[in-house]
Amino acid sequence: MKIKKGDLVQVITGKDRGKQGKVIVAYPRENRVLVEGVNRVKKHTKAGQTARGSKTGGIVTTEAPVHVSNVQLVVEKDGKKVVTRVGYRFDDDGNKIRVAKRTGEDI
Repeated sequence: MKIKKGDLVQVITGKDRGKQGKVIVAYPRENRVLVEGVNRVKKHTKAGQTARGSKTGGIVTTEAPVHVSNVQLVVEKDGKKVVTRVGYRFDDDGNKIRVAKRTGEDI
């Protein structure tokens, strides 16, 4: 998967199109990523009590995973944020390095 945890990505399709956020968790086996502030869903949690006796539960809003094909990496070029595809190259030591296709810079 070309998107990793900590990357800044932009949603390119769906109800949250155009939103940008940081990748919180990557799920490579499912080809999904969890992006902060994107694909927010409401979950109903069961009511209960804490040790102090206060009530818990109700409706909680959290992020849900998004398919990796619906997000694109964002890099900064000359102070502007640009969306780009990701490529790979090998350095002199044989290490694999991610490269922004649009700007040509290492990520």
